[in-house]
Amino acid sequence: MADGFLSLSNDFETATEADWLAAVEKSLKGGGLERITRKSDDGIAIRPLYREDGFASATDPLGAPGAAPYLRGAKAEPDAYLPWDIRQAFTHPDPETTNSEILRDLERGVSSVELSVDCTGEHGCAIEDAHTLSLALEGVRADIATIALDHRGKGSGTSVAALLALWGEDKGASDALKFAFNIDPIGLLLRKGFVEGGMDAAFVRTAELANVLALRYPKATTLRVDARAVHEAGGSEAQELGGLIAHAVDTMRRLEAAGYDIKAFPEQALFTLATGANYGLEIAKLRAARRLWARVLEVMGLDSEPMLLQSVSSARMLTRYDPWVNMLRNTAACFAGSVGGADIVTVRAFNEALGVPEELGRRTARNTQIIAMEESGLGRVADPAGGAWFEETVATDLAEAAWAVFQEIEREGGLVESLSAGKFQSRIKAVRDERFKAIAKRKVPVTGVSEYPLIDGVDAPVAEAHQKSDATRVSNEGLKSFLQDLPDRSGADTTAEALAAIHLARDFETLRDRATTHEHKTGKRPSIFIATLGPLAEHNARVDFARNLFAAGGIEGKEAPSLPEAADDIAAGFKASGCHIAVICGSDRRYETEAADAARALKKAGAQRVFIAGKFEAAYSDTNIFMGCDAVEVLELAQAELGVAK
Repeated sequence: MADGFLSLSNDFETATEADWLAAVEKSLKGGGLERITRKSDDGIAIRPLYREDGFASATDPLGAPGAAPYLRGAKAEPDAYLPWDIRQAFTHPDPETTNSEILRDLERGVSSVELSVDCTGEHGCAIEDAHTLSLALEGVRADIATIALDHRGKGSGTSVAALLALWGEDKGASDALKFAFNIDPIGLLLRKGFVEGGMDAAFVRTAELANVLALRYPKATTLRVDARAVHEAGGSEAQELGGLIAHAVDTMRRLEAAGYDIKAFPEQALFTLATGANYGLEIAKLRAARRLWARVLEVMGLDSEPMLLQSVSSARMLTRYDPWVNMLRNTAACFAGSVGGADIVTVRAFNEALGVPEELGRRTARNTQIIAMEESGLGRVADPAGGAWFEETVATDLAEAAWAVFQEIEREGGLVESLSAGKFQSRIKAVRDERFKAIAKRKVPVTGVSEYPLIDGVDAPVAEAHQKSDATRVSNEGLKSFLQDLPDRSGADTTAEALAAIHLARDFETLRDRATTHEHKTGKRPSIFIATLGPLAEHNARVDFARNLFAAGGIEGKEAPSLPEAADDIAAGFKASGCHIAVICGSDRRYETEAADAARALKKAGAQRVFIAGKFEAAYSDTNIFMGCDAVEVLELAQAELGVAK
């Protein structure tokens, strides 16, 4: 029936793929598709077009969703009501405030809780003993909503895991309670660079406690394999995946030496990856993770088990300036987590980079998932990316690159040994340095910060950090006896260089901070005079470019109220603006006859530095700005001329 009224293609000549490629080459002025092929941080080609003949096999080598080796996820059909677990992170330092936040969010759509714990309250909720944990979890039903721990302090998590286990003792049938204890000694070394008493002692303690918890709480997971530290330190996708697998293998190896039956490990481990805003690449990363884990199980002779995978939106991509854009970044990360088949998805608050998130930040985080799930229907199809030539090809390429990373770590003696020798960190640093260079040149844009910055942006709300609770501490003899049953063997501390977290917008936000401080001290915003040559049509594009570039450093662009007709008019406009530096904007053709005179007039009028938009070298000008220039270096020069203190 559609042929009767939807003859949309009938009026066009039939075109072959060769015709299409010829048209592409013509529009690109030669060179073909390779001209718009990009490289990932791992050197993987991201091509503009993927075809079936480029896929590994015309058959389906990955099996079906819900079937061993579970490369396409654990379920043949998604849960109709909760396709994935909406897990919210809670980081407020005060246990009582945390409790009110948890109860509120559980009532409004969150399906599980991740409690960030730090006994000092500096990086999470100040859980010091059984009493403070009870304050944080008062009224929470662990038989309905999973309670997960995220260890932010110095310990590997055994002590707070024991506290949570004891809390569960008072809540009824232990076989109904759902916990994620998330004990992770290697994760502590990654994040903090220090394991007190040594890694061997930490794993003896972990093995003993994991065995007890697995028996007591059959619906719980006890261990965590967490590669977020690699991502947040600036590592590549393959480094994050390779680190994840190396983390798992080294953990199993050390647990087995401590008396743990590693056959139980696949069911007891939660794997956690960060998810950025490049959702095509991130979906492929999650799919590659399952392929890598299936290969490890095969090599180790273990039964195939689904990989319990948690996706957490990236912290490094969040910005402090124009944080509203973070909502878009988080939405893309949520999309990647859900379509990529994560069992658990955690979306960070859009204003997390500004401090402890308040209600708006948490509400937006959870509602991003609820809308994706219930309105967009992202969880209605099992493995929706399965068979997509781009995703399958890139997932295969990523898995191969990650396996090479893993093999290199293994040759160095495993992840702990590689970290202790500083080898893995040095390779991550090399990627991070290249990443910051690309960001400085704006080859990798950070929207709202390095591109399209808003100097007069509206601040996002952030709650003030409260002091931890002064509630009376109570002793717990049960806890003491529980811990006394665990071996307390200690040796030399295990140390390594910690993987310090970064923010991609770091350099630009530092410049903005300096400009803001300068404005507060002087009462005057740093500014630059924009000298235009010729009519609007000739200079408008470069004016917009220059205005945006300098705004990325907190420098406001000012133009003359009317178009100048001669160099003297430019000089007069500069003096009236009150600026100390200037940028000339016009066409290359106009520069040939007018740029030198304009620059000379600006210098004579007192301009300390004259920039010129474009690569044209004019007499009396000092610095060129253009696409691909080091914007951070340019902005530092401009701020120095304006007296902005470092």
